[in-house]
Amino acid sequence: MGHAATSSGNGLSRILTAWLSLVLACASHSVVLAETFQWLQYGPDGLEMRLITEQPSCPVASIDGRAMPMQVRAAAAGAFSVGVCAAVVPSDAKSVSVGDTAFKLPPTTPRRVALVGDTGCRLKSIYIQACNDPAQWPFAQVAATIAAQDPDLIVHVGDYHYRETECPALFSGCAGSPFGDTWEVWRADFFTPAAPLLAKAPWVFVRGNHEECARAGRGWSRMLEPMPFDSEAGCNGPSAAFAVPFPNLTLAVLDVATATEPKVARGEISHFRAQYATLGKLTAGPVWLLQHRPIWSAGGTIAGFPLGDNKTLAAAANGLIPPNVELMISGHHHIFQVLQYAQDLPVQIVAGHGGDYLNTGTSTNPAGWVINGMTVKAGLHKVGKFGFAMLESQGGGEWRLTNYDQAGVVEQHCMIKSRQIACAEK
Repeated sequence: MGHAATSSGNGLSRILTAWLSLVLACASHSVVLAETFQWLQYGPDGLEMRLITEQPSCPVASIDGRAMPMQVRAAAAGAFSVGVCAAVVPSDAKSVSVGDTAFKLPPTTPRRVALVGDTGCRLKSIYIQACNDPAQWPFAQVAATIAAQDPDLIVHVGDYHYRETECPALFSGCAGSPFGDTWEVWRADFFTPAAPLLAKAPWVFVRGNHEECARAGRGWSRMLEPMPFDSEAGCNGPSAAFAVPFPNLTLAVLDVATATEPKVARGEISHFRAQYATLGKLTAGPVWLLQHRPIWSAGGTIAGFPLGDNKTLAAAANGLIPPNVELMISGHHHIFQVLQYAQDLPVQIVAGHGGDYLNTGTSTNPAGWVINGMTVKAGLHKVGKFGFAMLESQGGGEWRLTNYDQAGVVEQHCMIKSRQIACAEK
């Protein structure tokens, strides 16, 4: 009888051991499967690795085979149930990975630069987009198409978050969509559709007006803002300009999200003039100016008059853009646009057709438009198609700019060199 009890006890022990092993295995598996997003991005201190995690602590990354513990940038709090981790990537790093994700490091100077912007799905009052319909909101397809083209660098020109109000009842196009400045919205509007592209190449993130503190600034500040996160405030205010230097090319990133558009806001001019004044302190080589709101650009015309130009930025930038700034790259208008001016100004590219409601109107030749006192000499103004753009170096300071639709079909292209353009269809 004692022998039978011992056998029964051993059997129970084996069952408990097996059960415990299964529990531990499942727990371990859940850690592996826990949702994470990871990417590389440029900031004022160079290249940085970021990671969003549901876990209570940050993982250990590997840089050139050496363990590099990631640090907490922003702990989970309030409407953000995930933590954000970060680690600086040394400029001489040859390999960077975290978990099973190996990041693609940039070449010395990027030769293929993807431009995308205004990518979220519009839910605001009466402006309702069918977020559940990939034909009506195709950012996931746009991101996958860019990833397939294997860029060296990705520039997002701002406006990631658009789901500001609740989806109307009985409208299936956005049924079940979250709204507000929360992790659920940031995940739906940007991180989930962008997932195939996040680790494809380093990013430069530009702040859009939708990421102002009064709108979705808390999510922006925690996750994508290049500057350190102000955890006490919960949202970073307008940031200082910074440069991303490469040999023979410098990207200058300006935060102009709060610039008043329809009239000159005198109280804002000194702030933005200080931003533009920093451009003259950059390298003597070519510079691309990255800012969400364009200065001498219009989203369309009514009765021949351009609309949507930014009068505050025009007043602030007057006389402060040095001759080595060759391109201005923006979003804000939901179009693809390229403008060369009669005055000696940088070529303007607008790539704001990444997913949000597109501008209405007709595609037209913008030559002759007068915007904030500047005359458009030549260019393209294309509405009605989602997509992205790619800048490819041709050597000798010349770049080929190609506008693609969401599936990767070529729409237009331009050759750009020294503030001059030559554009053609297809």
